[in-house]
Parts: sequence; C-alpha cells; structure tokens
Amino acid sequence: MEQAVANLNRPLSGSSRLQLFFKKLLQQKVLMLMSLPFLLWVFVFKYVPLWGWTIAFQKFRPAKDLFDQQWVGWKNFDFLFSEDRFYLVLRNTLVMSSINLILGFVTAIVLAILLNELRNIIFKRFVQTISYLPHFISWVVAASIVSSALSPEGIINIMLIKLNIIDQPILWIGKGEYFWGILGSAEVWKNVGWNTIIYLAAITTIDPSQYEAAEIDGANRFQRILHITLPGLKSVIVILLIMNLGHILESGFEPQYLLGNPMNVEYSENLDIFVLKYGMDMGNYGVATAAGMFKTVVSFIFLIAANNIAKRMGESRLF
Repeated sequence: MEQAVANLNRPLSGSSRLQLFFKKLLQQKVLMLMSLPFLLWVFVFKYVPLWGWTIAFQKFRPAKDLFDQQWVGWKNFDFLFSEDRFYLVLRNTLVMSSINLILGFVTAIVLAILLNELRNIIFKRFVQTISYLPHFISWVVAASIVSSALSPEGIINIMLIKLNIIDQPILWIGKGEYFWGILGSAEVWKNVGWNTIIYLAAITTIDPSQYEAAEIDGANRFQRILHITLPGLKSVIVILLIMNLGHILESGFEPQYLLGNPMNVEYSENLDIFVLKYGMDMGNYGVATAAGMFKTVVSFIFLIAANNIAKRMGESRLF
C-alpha cells in the first residue's frame, strides 16, 4: 500500500507527462476540433502580421519588397524616443487608459450590485435594457450625440444656464483640459451596461444560503453586499483587472479621433492616432511601426507583471 502511494506521489518523467498530455488531448478531441477555427484565426491575424515588425528597423518604401528595404537598425526607435510629441501622446494615452480603467471597473461593479438588489423584476429588466443599448451604437453616432449635447446650444449648456451654474455657454469640446473628463464620461455612458453582464453572472454563482444566514444573523443589506457580494466578485475582478492592464496603452482610437480637434489635440491625441499620423499622413512607416511595437511590448510586460503579482498574493490569475 505504501509503495502504491509512493508511486502516485512520484513526479512524472518527461515522456510520461507527454503521454498523459496526448491522452487528455485524445479524450477532448471534440473540444480541440471546436477550438481549431479560433486558433487558426489567432495565428493568421495575430502572429503572422508580426513579420511586419521588421519595418521598425527599415527605411520602408511601399514600392519595394519587405526584405529589399534599406535597414537602419535602431534609428527609428532613437527618433521616436527623442521626439517630444511621443512623450506627450504617451502621457495622454496613460491618463485616458487609467481613467477608463478606474471608471469602467467602479461603475460596472456598482451598477451590477444595484441591479442585483432590485426586487422589481420588470424595472430591473428595463434598467438593464436601457443601460445596454448605447453599447450597440457605433462610435460615429455616439460621438455625434456627445458633440451635440456639449455644443454651445446643446442640452448640457442649456441645463447649466437654467440652473444658474454658468452665465454663458461653454465650448466643452474646444477646451483640452475638459477632454479627459468628457471621454471618461462618454465611455461610461456607452459601455457601463455591457460591462455589468459578467459581474451579474458572477453574482448568480454566489450561494443564496450565505445571504439567508447573514440576514438571520442581523446583517443589513449594505453589510451583505460588503461581506458576501464583493468577496464573491473578487476573483472575477482580479482576472479582469489583469486583462485590462494588458491593454493599458490602448486607450482607444475612434472616440479620440472623432471627438478630437485642433483645439484639444494636446489632450486628445494618443498612441494610436500618433501611429496613424506618422504612418499614413507622413509616410514614415518605420517610426509608426516602432511606436506600435513599443506599445505591444509594454502592454505584454504589464500583463505578465500583473499576473505574477496576483500569483504572489494568492489571487486568481490568467496562467
């Protein structure tokens, strides 16, 4: 008996692990076949284009073949990191990403908890539907709505004047210092309902007997949220936080591009718009690729670091 237990506890050799892997793979062949189209999509659209990173080390000219270009080494990166404009757009990107991350998490969690506490099912479904709808509006339409609402004749200025908060209309979109707040508010309005879905799903997995026991012990609604609902959401919050930190340098493109103008460009231009300007407008594809490569590498480092921190703290992690 002791020998059998010792054999079970003995670490598997490399060949045994390989055999076990292929055995499990064969047992789950249906799931593997279902995953095959997705894996092919990832390979074709995510890994094959990495060959394009070679442009970051070239003086790229569209008329020539990719490997017939003039190689310039790290000159594009040297130019990128010596460009003052790059640090400005990097600041804008980090600030807008942080605002979207914080507001996105807080508002989605709060709305999910409030919806979960509603007892009137009809009203709950009505609120859910209304909060989901903006997510399905394209940013072209959404940006037009935001611009109209914030125009001098828009509803925001009219309300503020009626409430005697301001004396004359404010050109909100024309002032750069207001742009980050406008963008954060627009992102919340558009995506908060959609972002609550995963939190509502996580709340449904919490054992209802915990709420019943807490209520019997005299816990009020706020205490039940604090000690049962939020701990039940902890693992989901950590996983989503890790995934979002992997996109810390991707603050978006469409809202900044559509709401941006020469009056607020010092606050609205981010890395994606910077890449577009250098690549398409100026034809400097090497610098544009170097900026995109920098964004990807930094995002990957953030993802790995966040995952390792969660691992050390004993929290849920991606891998």
